[in-house]
Amino acid sequence: MNLDEKSLFLEAMEDVKPLKDCNSSQWLKPAKEKRVHKPDIEQLDNFLTTDFLEIIPLTTLLEFKREGLQTGVLDKLRLGKYSQQASLNLIRQPVEQCRQMLFSTIQQAKKEGLRNLLIVHGKGREDKSHANIVRSYLARWLAEFDEVQAFCSAMPHHGGSGACYVALKKSDQAKVENWERHAKRSR
Repeated sequence: MNLDEKSLFLEAMEDVKPLKDCNSSQWLKPAKEKRVHKPDIEQLDNFLTTDFLEIIPLTTLLEFKREGLQTGVLDKLRLGKYSQQASLNLIRQPVEQCRQMLFSTIQQAKKEGLRNLLIVHGKGREDKSHANIVRSYLARWLAEFDEVQAFCSAMPHHGGSGACYVALKKSDQAKVENWERHAKRSR
C-alpha cells in the first residue's frame, strides 16, 4: 500500500470506533431480494391436462398411432429405424415440470421442423412409482398434441420401457419441399 492509498484509507476510517465487546455483536445476513415471478408466456397456451390419471401398468408397452398413418411407419418407429433429432429427459422431474418441459420441447421441435424425438421418462419398479406416473401422463399428453403422429416404447439400447420414440407431423415447409422434390422427378 503506498502513501496515497494509506492516507485515503485512514481518512475514510477516521470516524469508525472499535467494538468494545466482540462476542455480543451479531452479523446479519443480507436480506434476500424477492424475485418477481414472470409468467412463462409460452406456457399460457399449454393445454396438457393433469386431472384424473389412469395408470398404465408396467407390463403394457406405450403405443399410439393417429388414424391414417401407415402401419409401416409405426413398425419402423418401434424398431428405432428413424434417427432421433432431439431428446428430452424427464427422469426424477416433478409432474408439472414434465408437463411444461414436454410442451416446450414439442413447440420447439415444431418450429425447427424436427420429425423424431426420444423422450426418456425412466423406469419404475411398481405401478404407483413416480416414473410410471410420469410415463402414464406422458402417454396421455402426447396423444393430446395434434403434431404427434405416433409414439411407442423405445428399443433397449435407447432406454427400453423407460423411454419412448415420438414421430411428429411434417411441417408445412417440409411438405412443400417434399412435393417439389417428387414433382421434379415425375416430369
